[in-house]
Amino acid sequence: MADRLDEYRRKRDAARTPEPVPERTARRRGRGADRFVIQQHHARSLHWDLRLERDGVLASWAVPRGLPRDSGRNHLAVHTEDHPMEYLDFAGEIPAGEYGGGTMRIHDRGTYRAEKWRDDEVIVVLDGERTSGRYVLFATGGRDGRDWMVRRTDPPPEGWTSMPELVRPMHTTPAARLPRDQDNWGYELRWDGFRAVAYVSGGRLRLLSAADEDVTGSYGWLRDLAETLAPTEAVLDGVLVRIDGGGRVRPASPRAGGRVPAGAQYLLVDLLWLEGVSCVDLPYAQRRELLDGLALNGPHWQTPPWFPGTGAEALRTGREQGLPGVVAKRLDSGYEPGRRSRRWLSIDAS
Repeated sequence: MADRLDEYRRKRDAARTPEPVPERTARRRGRGADRFVIQQHHARSLHWDLRLERDGVLASWAVPRGLPRDSGRNHLAVHTEDHPMEYLDFAGEIPAGEYGGGTMRIHDRGTYRAEKWRDDEVIVVLDGERTSGRYVLFATGGRDGRDWMVRRTDPPPEGWTSMPELVRPMHTTPAARLPRDQDNWGYELRWDGFRAVAYVSGGRLRLLSAADEDVTGSYGWLRDLAETLAPTEAVLDGVLVRIDGGGRVRPASPRAGGRVPAGAQYLLVDLLWLEGVSCVDLPYAQRRELLDGLALNGPHWQTPPWFPGTGAEALRTGREQGLPGVVAKRLDSGYEPGRRSRRWLSIDAS
């Protein structure tokens, strides 16, 4: 009878990979809750690996977008070779050129209860540190039984809302001067750029323009933002700009492919949805606090500073940097999708 880890061993060289490569399959444990692990795997493309303890090995699926958090969607799950039990604790760097080369991190682990286990369907209830719920994995045929899907079958946690398909940007109203009650406003530098809303889920990016056009493919250089943010899911409002060597800011024009235009940046200015919770009704000051807490500063994206209650200072900074002006936002203002509001003011620096 073939060892269930034969395929696993065939794909790995124990002298070249830090992964556990045991000589034999572990004996099946006695009574006790079965264990699972979910690993975040930065290989050729980011994905998550779900591994369930079963008969002395870890039955494994690669899930490109991670487990769905609500019951309204199916995610692809590729059935892969069984892994050894030692993989429950594995994290590390698999060398480039080796099978699965890339960084492996433990995203979650815990125990599970199996309600059904057949060759073409598995129903489990997960109880982990970050993941809980009832999931069904089911084969869809093709590729020698590797193609499966995974779906959550119980309701999401109380208060959860699905990521919105579309949130149109809120717009400013031009104003001749700073507000009189400056202490009640927050101020941002005004950027001459291309407005775009980013939808980040499962390490993937969808980027929509203010005209609802999908421009993801035109800004391929921004896709790394989604992998950096993973597994966090969010909807972000921002401005695409190019900053030249002299500090001049101009819009970042669309460019196909993965090439990065010199000085390209996505400036993140607002947070519209985060981890199952809509943020549009939260006051601006709270949204900015949450946005700053994500610490989104990378090679081609950043969260610029804001100035609570100090409009004159913000306007002076804008002039010094040669920017067109500032945007004043009431600290208690919600986000009004698609609307032009007097709770957001645009003031010229001149």
